Amino acid sequence: MSRQPNFGGMNMQAMMKQAKKLQQQMAAEQENITAQEFVGKSADDLVVATFTGDRRLKDLKINKDAIDPDDPDMLQDLIIDAVNKGISEIDEATKASLGKYTKGLM
Repeated sequence: MSRQPNFGGMNMQAMMKQAKKLQQQMAAEQENITAQEFVGKSADDLVVATFTGDRRLKDLKINKDAIDPDDPDMLQDLIIDAVNKGISEIDEATKASLGKYTKGLM
């Protein structure tokens, strides 16, 4: 008679079923994040960058007050700031949503 190994009270079949369920839950959470929009704003909202949850830039709004022909570096800095804040918003949402599955793995 063949007996399946016991993993902490679970047989291999039950463990695989649990792993598949966990994988489906994680995929659903990732889809939810991907469907959301995330916004990063620079100082005084002079530049607003909108991203989808899969880190694609969807929209970039630049206030005319941010455009100074004598200081193009300021506009570059504002864009970088808005983009980085938008990406940080995605990272925070991902960590909050998926962190419960990865806690203790890293």
